[in-house]
Amino acid sequence: MASCKRDVRILLVGDEKVGKTSLILSLVSEEFAEEVPSRAEEITIPADVTPEHVPTCIVDYSGQDQDESCLQDEIRKCSVVCIVYSVVDEDSIQRLTTYWLPYMRFTLGEDHRTPVILVGNKVDMTDVQTLESILPIMNDFAEVETCVECSAKTLKNISEVFYYAQKAVLHPTAPVYNPDEKELTLPARQALARIFRICDLDNDNLLSDDEINMFQLKCFNAPLHPQALEDVKAIVKKSVPDGIIKDGVTLKGFLFLNTLFIQKGRHETTWTVLRKFGYEDTLQLSQEYIAPKVNVGLGCTTELTAQGYQFLARLFDKYDEDRDGCLSPTELQNLFSTCPIMPWGPDVNNTVSTNVEGWVTMEGYLAQWTLTTLLDVTRAVEFLAYLGYNYQHDNQLSAIHITREKKIDLDKRQTARNVFRCHVLGAKSVGKTALLQGLLQRNLRYVATLNRQNLSNFTINTVQVYGQDKYLMLHEVDMMMCEMLTPTELDCDVACLVYDVTNPRSFEFCARMYLKHFIDCKIPTLIVASKAEYPEVRQDYELTPAQFCSRFKLPPPQRFTCIDKVNHDVYVKLATMAAYPNLKRLVHMLLVHQRPLWLEERLRHMKGLFQSGSHSYVHAGIGLAVAALLGIAIYKVATSSSSSSPAALRR
Repeated sequence: MASCKRDVRILLVGDEKVGKTSLILSLVSEEFAEEVPSRAEEITIPADVTPEHVPTCIVDYSGQDQDESCLQDEIRKCSVVCIVYSVVDEDSIQRLTTYWLPYMRFTLGEDHRTPVILVGNKVDMTDVQTLESILPIMNDFAEVETCVECSAKTLKNISEVFYYAQKAVLHPTAPVYNPDEKELTLPARQALARIFRICDLDNDNLLSDDEINMFQLKCFNAPLHPQALEDVKAIVKKSVPDGIIKDGVTLKGFLFLNTLFIQKGRHETTWTVLRKFGYEDTLQLSQEYIAPKVNVGLGCTTELTAQGYQFLARLFDKYDEDRDGCLSPTELQNLFSTCPIMPWGPDVNNTVSTNVEGWVTMEGYLAQWTLTTLLDVTRAVEFLAYLGYNYQHDNQLSAIHITREKKIDLDKRQTARNVFRCHVLGAKSVGKTALLQGLLQRNLRYVATLNRQNLSNFTINTVQVYGQDKYLMLHEVDMMMCEMLTPTELDCDVACLVYDVTNPRSFEFCARMYLKHFIDCKIPTLIVASKAEYPEVRQDYELTPAQFCSRFKLPPPQRFTCIDKVNHDVYVKLATMAAYPNLKRLVHMLLVHQRPLWLEERLRHMKGLFQSGSHSYVHAGIGLAVAALLGIAIYKVATSSSSSSPAALRR
């Protein structure tokens, strides 16, 4: 979360003999020093003794001891400048506009944001106030936050000088308020409108009493007393007729309250709200707020946690105004109204599940967030901040789960991941697009209607693996003219090589890709025979697809068709192979050993996992049975081997 600055550096400048050094010494010693050096040493005040609880450094400038380059360096380093003048010296007042304020702009630039406090010293020497002559200066120089009249000799308003200097740094006026127009700046209105939408949990464009109290707890760590809340609403209703509707505060009422706080000098109230929602002085969300560091180790992936999914599901429900389980274009636009840009393009409709009108369903919406988290976790974390995740949680990291390293999954022969990455490779026109769209339950007739310009190289949907829902992401790898895969293109949980049963030259590509990239790696690989509704022609390759799979101990080619009904088996098999990357190897290992008849039948059933179109393996409970069977079988094989060893024979 964005926080206040860690320290404040106050620089005092002004003409000679106006009392700069005396002000500093009076603050520190709480008494007036009769003998004053030409320049005070730099002083640091600890955070626990300052009104705003931040460490504060006070720097004196002396034209006698320091040259102009030193002055410019100090001006650039400071957080705020106090220009001191003498209320009894008209020349020092004139020099505010003829020298000091222009010099600040010369050093920092015309549009600099370093706040300035005008400090009128020596009020003990006159009864005449100079504030009336200072007001035009404040109007002409927007960087001037305020003016304080004080006396180093009598200690009048000494602490106030440095309090307002701190306040000018921590709660600056210029970014949030336009004094000429007497209203909030446009960036402030936009920031507060975003905060209002986040806090409006039921999306009725009103802040109810419960929503206001939740807002108060978030920003000020305490709810409003019921009577105080009624008093606030009465003030709003009196000043802004449509600021209260149905006993709830409208956006107009919310903006009016923040304007009133600033006009009453309570800048800290509005800034506390802005800081809690991540805003810096520029009214941009801080990097700390939108991009907390996510450390993803080599071989690990990123998924959403239950908290992340719950937040996103609630957000969907909030903006699904007609409760039809889909987000219309308007509803989707409203959902992302708290973000600087729309994170999704038109290709999202061909990446995840939609209704017949192409509107994203709840399932598709969560799948798209799952895809973003897997492929670009930094972007997912950033948009969670924009959408207000931090309003209900400390930061976005509680929404992200980093999976264990893949090599651990391989060692354990089972993955703990819930999102599987499948890379789909094949020659041109073999049916890869149909395979990807089939994951979304779309048949070939639907695919033929798609706008190719909006097609995505990704699709993602849930698939059941042994009764549990897992996400399977299909990525069509663009091979272009080269058949070499980059490390990123090889970084997947399962590979799918596709050939066209009607094209005699299409399988050769799959064979080459397997032998070049997958034969020696641990990535499970499935060969898919697409367009299986047509008779299969002989492939122009030395081995048939079935012979190739048998020789290299791959599952038999899986026939895929989607001309009317999509053959969903292939997706379940891909997800199962990703979930159990060593399953095929274990089955083969067991098959080469001698085994009793009881194991023969069970192993034939396990081999059937990747045969034909049987659905039996997706039933709940079979996963446990297979795992138990593998454990028993491995144990029996090991026992059998050890009992036939020389040591066992001697026993």
